[in-house]
Amino acid sequence: MKVLKVLAIMTMMLLLTISCEKKLSEMEYYQAATEAFNKQDFEKSVDYFEKIIKYYPESQRAADALFMLGYINANHTNDLEAAEKYYKQFIENFPDSELADDAQYELDHLGKDINELPIFKDSLEDSLPAQPAAN
Repeated sequence: MKVLKVLAIMTMMLLLTISCEKKLSEMEYYQAATEAFNKQDFEKSVDYFEKIIKYYPESQRAADALFMLGYINANHTNDLEAAEKYYKQFIENFPDSELADDAQYELDHLGKDINELPIFKDSLEDSLPAQPAAN
C-alpha cells in the first residue's frame, strides 16, 4: 500500500513538472535553435526547431525550421530518412516558399557525395585543363 502511495505521488509530481514546462515564443525557439546550431549542438537545435513546428506550424519560422531540420539531418547527423521526411513536409506545407526549389534540389541529391552534385561537377570540369587530342 505504501509503495502505491509513493508511486502515485511521484506520478503526480512528474505530470506537474511536464505540464508546467514553459512554452517559449516562436522567436525564442528560433533563436535558441540557431544558437545551438552555431555551437554545433545539432541535437538541441533539432529539438528547438521541432518545437517551432509543433507550436507554430503555420508560421514563417515553421517553414525555416522544416528546411533546417532537413538540412541538419542531411548534412550533420546523416539521418537521410529524417532529412527526406522534413524536406517533403516542407515542400508540401510551403510550396510557394523561395526555399521550395532548394528543398527539392536537396531531395533530388540526398546522400550524394559533394563531387557528384551537378553544380560542382560543372565547375570542376570547367577548371580542368583541356586534354590534347589523340593522334
